[in-house]
Amino acid sequence: MSSIAAAPHIFWAVLFIVLPLLIVIAYAFTNAEGIFTLDNIKALKDYVPIFGLSIELSVIATFICLLVGYPLAYIIARSNPKHQAIYIMLLMLPMWTNLLIRTYSIMALLDDGGFINTIFNTSFHIVGTKGAVIFGMVYDFLPYMVLPIYTCVSKIDKHMWEVASDLGCNTITTLTKVILPLSLSGIISGVTMVFVPSISTFYISQKLGGGTFELIGDTIERQFVTGAYNVGAAISLVMMILILISLGLMNYFSEEGEGGIIP
Repeated sequence: MSSIAAAPHIFWAVLFIVLPLLIVIAYAFTNAEGIFTLDNIKALKDYVPIFGLSIELSVIATFICLLVGYPLAYIIARSNPKHQAIYIMLLMLPMWTNLLIRTYSIMALLDDGGFINTIFNTSFHIVGTKGAVIFGMVYDFLPYMVLPIYTCVSKIDKHMWEVASDLGCNTITTLTKVILPLSLSGIISGVTMVFVPSISTFYISQKLGGGTFELIGDTIERQFVTGAYNVGAAISLVMMILILISLGLMNYFSEEGEGGIIP
């Protein structure tokens, strides 16, 4: 009976996950005539700098999201329960708007003749820089960091703060020695949920990067647009492997952290 109930889910997974992966692998190891070749894999050496830049910007954006998101999640979790729903709604409100519109809004803020330069009467060139792309990633993916951390912190027993205080811990010590380890699984989830879309994004880098540099998502899109499906599939395959490795590492450290917390 359980196998019958699982059949639709298995069919969906095979059709939309396994089959596309197999198609990508097939394209990555064949040429335009469908003949097996390793030329597509060898060609990836030309894209190493792009991979490096993509990882660099994604790591920076993820770190900033963690730096901003953890205190925000902590404040929301510690606030009045009546107000928490309002704070979460305000956090999620921008997510109700399409990514394209949000990116154009950021461009309107950061452009040479945009709102920020106009209101401060400056002429800073922001769009077309790495900082603009990082800002766009942080703006778009910050809720993905806050929500899992908030969920984790809000589930911590409220008496933990009292117990830590009775044992002589101040606010900083309680946060670093008690709350932070207990919320490690939320941090791992948040880091994963921000890093994965950041490293594979292409629209944010296209618009806010101004075409001055290229990330790996832009490269993959360009390969498919120009008809170089095989090279694009090879780059996509490497990207998937990198993401799987990062997910595996995150999962490993999450389990290690939980092992250290729960006896």
